[in-house]
Amino acid sequence: MKVLPYIAVFICLFLSFQGNAQEDISLKPSDTVKAIINPNAPARAAFYSALLPGLGQAYNKKYWKIPVVYAGIASGVYFYQRNTKDYNRFRDAYKRRLAGYQDDEFQGVSDARLRDAQKTAGRNRDVSIAVAFGVYMLNILDANVDAHLLQYNLNEDLTIGPDIW
Repeated sequence: MKVLPYIAVFICLFLSFQGNAQEDISLKPSDTVKAIINPNAPARAAFYSALLPGLGQAYNKKYWKIPVVYAGIASGVYFYQRNTKDYNRFRDAYKRRLAGYQDDEFQGVSDARLRDAQKTAGRNRDVSIAVAFGVYMLNILDANVDAHLLQYNLNEDLTIGPDIW
């Protein structure tokens, strides 16, 4: 029972130390700082990306991301147009069949299947525009997060030492 107070004191002393793995970024006049932290840079990068997709990535000097952004947006817009065209074809054929005509391009396809194809094309059209909008929003988020990470202190010295109050 005499060991218990020593263990309690040891635990209290151990918990009073604070370890730091990164060095403090407090700027002093004598320090030479490679990059000064700009707190407005993430907001500016996000604004640029919202204004023109890819402009925030160019602001962050991550030029390789710009084609990825435009490919994502362009694919969403392409499939939106394609599904809209298919939706209109199925709708027009279905309307003509309801009017009594049987001379459409979908000979041998039942009315129920034509109606289901129209619903599927409409659903795919909605998903395509959601994908294009999602890529646009991810573009803005990526520019913001990347600008934050550019200001992160990456020091090679990762030693941990006690920091007593």
